[in-house]
Amino acid sequence: MRLKVITSNRGKVKEYQELFKGSNVSIEHFSVSYDEIQSYWLEDVVKKGISDLRAKGLTDFLIDDSGMFIDALNGFPGVYSAYVQKTIGNKGILRLMENVENRRASFGCSIGCYIGKETFIVTGKCSGFIFQTEKGTGGFGYDPIFSPDGKKSFAEMSVGEKNVVSHRGSAVKLLSKELIDREILNVKN
Repeated sequence: MRLKVITSNRGKVKEYQELFKGSNVSIEHFSVSYDEIQSYWLEDVVKKGISDLRAKGLTDFLIDDSGMFIDALNGFPGVYSAYVQKTIGNKGILRLMENVENRRASFGCSIGCYIGKETFIVTGKCSGFIFQTEKGTGGFGYDPIFSPDGKKSFAEMSVGEKNVVSHRGSAVKLLSKELIDREILNVKN
């Protein structure tokens, strides 16, 4: 089965390709615009995106919305993570976190699928910490400043290592279970 990943972020596509390796699902990058509402909940953004893409006649696709939620900043940037990344970036987040002791943060990822005539949404989470400085050169977005264990940033991990612990990896595990339960996904031995 071919599953379109609707995103402009090639880093996400690479992660999905790695996560579905060894299954009967092949990942295809597909870039099409859709209305991305602003909401406090990742799931609401995904639901609206699915509705818009279905109205355009698309089938067999997935979209996701991810966000980084920093405890000391009352969950900011949250659903505004992509916009905040584009405007102030990691350096801006680190400036906001100067002299802040509580470095706890989490990432959330809601994945929505529309396959055949079925729609479903799953959400994964990864808790961790914000570093004092950027570390590593891999990944994308907030990867250089976020660490699941306080030792190694996402940007210091390989895609495979990151997928084991990340919010998207967690969401894909839930998605895989959903696809297996619906007899859409078969894992090759």
